[in-house]
Amino acid sequence: MIIVFARAPVPGKAKTRLVPRLGEWRAARLQARLTLHALRTARAAGEVALYGTRRHSFFRSLGVAFRLQRGRDLGERMYSAFVDARGPAVLIGTDCPVLTSADLRRAARWLKGGCDAVLAPAEDGGYALIALKHPRRELFENIGWGGPQVYADTVKKLRGCRWRALRTVWDVDRPEDLDRLRSLRGSSAARRCARR
Repeated sequence: MIIVFARAPVPGKAKTRLVPRLGEWRAARLQARLTLHALRTARAAGEVALYGTRRHSFFRSLGVAFRLQRGRDLGERMYSAFVDARGPAVLIGTDCPVLTSADLRRAARWLKGGCDAVLAPAEDGGYALIALKHPRRELFENIGWGGPQVYADTVKKLRGCRWRALRTVWDVDRPEDLDRLRSLRGSSAARRCARR
């Protein structure tokens, strides 16, 4: 199972750190494009469930199983999604257009091969993918979500587990990331995301 976590593309609520450069409407449109790209990537890797922050007509138009995220913070919401999966699952967000279906398939293979967890570290100190054989609540508790220590703190909680890391990736969170996104000349999917 591939779980995709997505923020609804609501102007003023999506990609807020990019609003000073893009404006609210273009930032929301970028969120929608990143979501479409993440779903294409996930569908190429397996069965997909989309977890959104709220019900929205955009999500209804996608033709994929939709659920609302449940929980007080990101950690609770991710843990709940893993519980819903009832088996090994890979969870991604929509902010990392350089994650590929091969990355997702590799994470799933590693779980089948005996790993308890797989992470894809992000350059900003977080992670862009987490895959778990079984839900593990402690991996999502007492984490400073959005901060530079998310990956490091999660790795500490994985002591005693069999786990592996995928390649380090970057995500689209800050204005300078937009230039990086546009520079991905070889990827038509990235170009579609970069168009505003």
